[in-house]
Amino acid sequence: MTHDGLMVSVSGVRGRVGEALTPEVVARFAAGFGAWALARGSARTIVVGRDSRVSGPMFHRAVLSALESVGATVIDVGMAPTPTIQLAVEHHHAAGGLAITASHNPIEWNALKFISSSGLFLDPAESAAMRATVDGEIPRVTWDLLGSVTEDGEAVERHLEAILALRFIDVERIRARRFRVALDCCRGAGATIMPALLDRLGCEVTAINLPADGRFPRSPEPVAANLGELEELVRRSGADIGFAVDPDVDRLALVSEKGRAVGEDYTLSLAIRLVLRHREGAVVTNLSTSRVVEDAALDAGAPFYRAPVGEVNVAVRMREVGAVIGGEGNGGVILPELHLGRDAPAGAAIILQLLVEEGRTLSELVGAHPGYSIVKDKLARPAAPLDDVYAALTSRFGDAELDHQDGLRLAWPDAWLHVRPSGTEPIVRVIAEAPTEARALALIAQARIPLDALAR
Repeated sequence: MTHDGLMVSVSGVRGRVGEALTPEVVARFAAGFGAWALARGSARTIVVGRDSRVSGPMFHRAVLSALESVGATVIDVGMAPTPTIQLAVEHHHAAGGLAITASHNPIEWNALKFISSSGLFLDPAESAAMRATVDGEIPRVTWDLLGSVTEDGEAVERHLEAILALRFIDVERIRARRFRVALDCCRGAGATIMPALLDRLGCEVTAINLPADGRFPRSPEPVAANLGELEELVRRSGADIGFAVDPDVDRLALVSEKGRAVGEDYTLSLAIRLVLRHREGAVVTNLSTSRVVEDAALDAGAPFYRAPVGEVNVAVRMREVGAVIGGEGNGGVILPELHLGRDAPAGAAIILQLLVEEGRTLSELVGAHPGYSIVKDKLARPAAPLDDVYAALTSRFGDAELDHQDGLRLAWPDAWLHVRPSGTEPIVRVIAEAPTEARALALIAQARIPLDALAR
């Protein structure tokens, strides 16, 4: 939903800095979240961390003060990846956590991501209850009950050790391979963990955009169109693979040894192929993820499920069905035996393990399975509800299998179309996939007809 220029959803609360998102707004949401979290149990601790955005330090100070005002004992992990913050919540048995990050949004945005005591982001019911506290009379404490702040400088190290301790990650075998890796951290929080992880895995790293100052040199979303500099670095350095992460390090994109971005859906697809060799169980992804992910699960004979878009929706479904791996086609890999959250460093270790076990290049692995053409479009979100759009598409495509979990998804044996309002930007996302780009584009064009009519 949109509220006074803010995007409020299961992905947190986001806005443009200095417009909808101000220190006052952030402080109120942080205090409301803290009061709500502390009221749910006996734990008095809240974990706080941030990515590298320029506005991060300002909002960080506002968050710390707000949490102290409701009596929270704050554990500050400083600049850290979002999955590191989630793991810190679990490690400290905290009442919850706050990640100050707008993830892949443009540089002028920032946000709060709310983490429950389980280490997962808030589900829709929890989010609604928390917002009721924010909108009500927030219970502040008196001078003698104010909270305090302590620092945890070991959160990233614990995250690294947990990844390297995964039983199916053969650290010595990866080290022996001496992979040449090109790395793009987009001047985000990835610099706090990715170089160290790759060093411990024996990789020879050539990196760009490492200074974690939040001054993103490109659009921060790690999609193929934004990875030209990394593609060139792979070709120039002769790297075996290129890794790109978003500013809060929960999404991982891959560039092949040929210097070509393979598409962010392949991160999860390849990770599934590796994990299902070592674990038996279900796979969960979201409704907008490529068929290459479904193929990876079905090839291994694993049960496969789709959930609404949004990390928490996928994580909750994974917990329900006992999935051994899941995630989102945006490069987000979720490995439950580590934690139920998207984790780019874990994804990188899994991909390197796959390359070791296969003995083939990334381009050979991608080319070994059927490919599809996926087209992603977006339009400004109209003020009117999208129900008329869904009805028009349902009528137009009477032969499609319909899924109403999240907007409208229409599926055929070899293609699909998904129309949904974004939870992170004031737009409508329109995604289609088919065996050919021409057919995917045709599906997008059909979806735009009722959307354009609604916008007029």
